[in-house]
Amino acid sequence: MPSGMDETPDVILIGGGLVGMTTALALAAFGVRSAVVDTADLETTVASGFDGRATAIASASWRMFEALGLAERLEGLDCPIDEIRVSEGLGRHSLHFDGRTGTGGGVAGEPLGHMLENRHIRRALIDAGREEPLIDLYAPDRTTDIERSAHGVTVRLDSGQVLKAPLLVAADGRRSRIREEAGIRAARWQYRQTAIVGMIEHERPHENVAFEIFYPAGPFAILPMLPGTRSAIVWTVPAKEADAWLGLPERALMAEIDKRIGGFLGMTRMAAPPASYPLGFHHAERYTDMRLALVGDAAHGIHPIAGQGLNMGLRDAAALAEVVGDGVRLGLDIGETEVLARYQRWRGFDNMAVSVSTDVLNRLFGLPGETMKHVRGLGLSMVGRVPPLKNFFMAEARGASGDLPGLLRGERP
Repeated sequence: MPSGMDETPDVILIGGGLVGMTTALALAAFGVRSAVVDTADLETTVASGFDGRATAIASASWRMFEALGLAERLEGLDCPIDEIRVSEGLGRHSLHFDGRTGTGGGVAGEPLGHMLENRHIRRALIDAGREEPLIDLYAPDRTTDIERSAHGVTVRLDSGQVLKAPLLVAADGRRSRIREEAGIRAARWQYRQTAIVGMIEHERPHENVAFEIFYPAGPFAILPMLPGTRSAIVWTVPAKEADAWLGLPERALMAEIDKRIGGFLGMTRMAAPPASYPLGFHHAERYTDMRLALVGDAAHGIHPIAGQGLNMGLRDAAALAEVVGDGVRLGLDIGETEVLARYQRWRGFDNMAVSVSTDVLNRLFGLPGETMKHVRGLGLSMVGRVPPLKNFFMAEARGASGDLPGLLRGERP
């Protein structure tokens, strides 16, 4: 039974996943009480078989993790990303980012990001959420009815509990029922690509370097994990070929993976069974409605080409928490259109810019032909030789561009 159920929440948050729980913790940092509702038994979401993926937490997002006390819960489980190397195939044209230089929105010695298994992030979020007195968890439970009116939000749960608050936050994923019931349309399409994700062990240490190798069929990412001879891979293949690749015997599959790596990590083997995820794009026409705000995948979903998907959602969490926190501090009705309009302005343009950029980048690197391959290679070399351009792309990788909420600067209210 939630510890604070005798108190009225400021926010009802539907969805206790990575973005949802981070949003609740960010709100709590501003003194805002939230009720988090999720259909899952949260303990099942930290089992190794629930989600075998790993995620790159950009350095700005990591600053928020530090401010919220999550980084210390993840100590020893994260692998810093000190460098990123981007190349057109295995050719000589490449782009190299070194986070330790302190350029591109960082400080000297700060990694570009941190690699973590999703289950470890979930564990830290769930434990922090259970210990936070300003978060009331209702999980497993589900909504049976949601009413939004000019005067507030009422949510009825399967358990019989009735929640009332000034604001509803939807963190219920790509197929958000709340977004659809609010009549918020979303632009969407499928890429006809599938991401094969897995974990490999390799002979040579990765030295905290992430690699993004572009092939005509899609990018191949190698992401450093702990210990130093383990890496996560994200291999983008045509959707119609995914089952065939996954159906190969392990030795044959590893031979194909080795071919794309090019041997620079030495001998490799599969460390965990691979899985696949279809790739698509969606972006909501707006992030707010009457007493409603969308965060994370409920608002947007992009190609994993730049590893920014979850980080966009974490930036949503930081921005919404600041908007709502400021509203509470000023004595405003946090569900009012004028208050939520600030969140829409803050996150709408930034998310659209990142979404369009990743879409264009994926299509550009997918264009066939030697001429386009040569053009892309020269483009990578040019970016590496022009410091302002290189710093811009490094800041994007860090999630440190634009008008950052205080939490993303590492500032706790």
